[in-house]
This record gives sequence, C-alpha cells and structure tokens, in this order.
Amino acid sequence: MNNYYQPRQDTRPQYWQQPSGMSLDQQVSQVMKKVYIKMFLALLVTAATSVFVAVFHTDFSLYLATNRWLYWGLAIVEIGLVLWISARLNKLAPAMATGLFYLFAIVNGLTLSIVCLAFSYASLFKTFLICAGTFGAMSVYGYFTTRDLTKIGSFLYMALFGLLIALVVNIFWANSVFDWIISGAGVLIFIGLTAYDTQNIKRLAAANPGIASQNIATWGALSLYLDFINLFIYLLRFFGASRD
Repeated sequence: MNNYYQPRQDTRPQYWQQPSGMSLDQQVSQVMKKVYIKMFLALLVTAATSVFVAVFHTDFSLYLATNRWLYWGLAIVEIGLVLWISARLNKLAPAMATGLFYLFAIVNGLTLSIVCLAFSYASLFKTFLICAGTFGAMSVYGYFTTRDLTKIGSFLYMALFGLLIALVVNIFWANSVFDWIISGAGVLIFIGLTAYDTQNIKRLAAANPGIASQNIATWGALSLYLDFINLFIYLLRFFGASRD
C-alpha cells in the first residue's frame, strides 16, 4: 500500500509526508482530528479577540460599527486571506498556512466585536450552544453518511451565491421581512454546507493518505470554521437579544 502512493521522482517539499504504517481509515481519522482541533482553536481565537476588543477597546468597536470603509476593508482582508490559503494550499509550508488561518481568525474577531456590543452575552452564549449542537450533528452526519452529497453541495453553493446577491440588494432596500427570509435561508444553507464540507474533507484526506495532511487539515478547518461562524451569525437573527 505504501509504495502505491510514492511518486517515481519525489520533487515535493520536505514537509510533505509519505504515508505511515497506519491504515487508510486511521490516517483519515487523524486528519479529521487535526481539522476539528484547528477549527476549535480558531473559534477560541476569534471569540477571545471579539470580547477583548469589545470590552477593552470599545471605542474601536463603535468606530467600526459606524465606519463602513473600515468594516469593508477588514472584510476584504478576510476574503483575501481565504482565497490565498485556498489557492496556495499545495505550495504553502504547513506553519505558514496555519499562521495565515489564525491571522484570519483574529481579523474576523475584530469585525465580530461589534456583535458583542449589539447582543447580550447571555443570548450570544445561548446561540453558540444552539449553533454548536446543530453544527456537531450535521458534521457527524456528513462524516458517517454513505450518501453522496456532491449534488446537494453544488446546489448549496449556488444558493450561497444567490444569498450574497440578496444581501447586497437588501443593503439598499432595507426590507425587514426580506431580512428575515435571508436569515432563514442562511441557516438552512450553512446547515447543509456543514455536512457537505465534512464529507468533502474526509474524501480529500482519503484521496491523499499521508500527503501534506497538515495543509489538508488547515484547509478543512477553515472550511468548517466559515460554516460555523456564518451559521452562528444567521442564528443570532432568531435567538439573539439586544443589550438593554
């Protein structure tokens, strides 16, 4: 089995690892553990950054909430980091890929600090628990299901593109009913994407046993992190309570 995955001429960077003596299932399991650990740590980084900024640098959060240029500037930085990590997955050293991922988590924490000002901590915690339970259930389903979720995933990504267009339209329209519809659609889309992305990460790990598992884990953690954060934000629309 090991020789099957060895290239005739190994020109890859040293950090690319050859398959170990573990079975394929064990190797996939190891990669998935790394995915969830990195994702959990990134969520901690984001939460810590958000609370720290909201509590100790409230003026910055208030300025961010009222200054669209700064907010969208940070959003562009986030998008750039996601695209950079995804496009250069096979070229980045594992430490660099991981560092960029946590840098993204910090920047995202800055933008989410305004959420800590807008909603009570009790409702944020309640929404987090609901989100964690929903996310966990769908991720477990995506990992263990034998059903091919490829077609569903393709549909969900098209729906996500439509959701982005609807968000832009509602920025100018500012219709509250349409906002509720968008929020409901967002919840359903990211619930489905959680299952699809989990299955996709598992397949990628199985197709590349032992090869650059750290980078695969970083990419997988980033994908699920984005699913979790977006699901949390859309759930806040339904379960979040404004501060008194």
